[in-house]
Amino acid sequence: MKAMILAAGRGERMRPLTDTTPKPLLEVGGKPLIVWHLEALARAGIKDIVINHAWLGEQIEAALGDGQAYGVSIRYSPESPAALETAGGIIQALPLLGDSPFLVINGDIWCDYPLADLVARPLTNMQAHLIMVDNPPQHPEGDFVLHDGLLAPAGTPRLTFSGMGLYSPDLFAGLPQGRRPLAPLLKTAMAQKKISGEHYSGQWFDVGTPARLQQLDSRLR
Repeated sequence: MKAMILAAGRGERMRPLTDTTPKPLLEVGGKPLIVWHLEALARAGIKDIVINHAWLGEQIEAALGDGQAYGVSIRYSPESPAALETAGGIIQALPLLGDSPFLVINGDIWCDYPLADLVARPLTNMQAHLIMVDNPPQHPEGDFVLHDGLLAPAGTPRLTFSGMGLYSPDLFAGLPQGRRPLAPLLKTAMAQKKISGEHYSGQWFDVGTPARLQQLDSRLR
C-alpha cells in the first residue's frame, strides 16, 4: 500500500512561524511534525509515500530528500502556483498513487492511531474509510455522523474527521485536475453509503496554532 501526506497548506493560523518554515517542518518532541508521520508509516509497513507541497515546498524536499533516512521512499507532487486543496492535491497525485486503495494523512495532525490497522482493512464496496475522533474544543460541532460503521453528513451526535483515511481511487475517478475541496466528494459518496468510518478515542492533536503546537511539544517531551 502507498500513502500520501498532505503538506501543501500555507498555515495561516500558524503565522508567524510559517512565514519562513512550512508547517510540516515545525518541530514537536524534538523532530519535524512530518517525520512523526514518516516513522509511523514505516512501522506500519508502508514504504512508498507521496508528499504534496506548495508553500516553501523546496524546504520540505531539501529536509526529507528521497526518504531513505526514514526507511521509506518519497516522491513529491508540487502544486504551483498555489495549493489545490485536499481533493485537488490527491487528484494530481493519483498517477503516483496507483490503482489500489491508498492511505492519506493530513500533515498538520499528530495521532497515535495504529496505521497498520488501516493497512489491513479491506475497502470492500466502499470508496473511503475515515478515522473519526472526539470533537476538540476548537471544533465542537464536529463533521460527520457515524452510525453502524457508515458515515453521514447530517444528524447527531457528530464526530470530527481526524485527517486520516483510506481511499479508493474510485472516489476521484473522472475528475479533472484543479483546485477542489474534499468534503463535497465525501458527502456525495456518503449519500450513496460508500464511506465507512470508525471512532478512535486515543491521542489526536490538530496542530493548527502556535499554542497547540507548544501544547503537543510539551506533551511529547
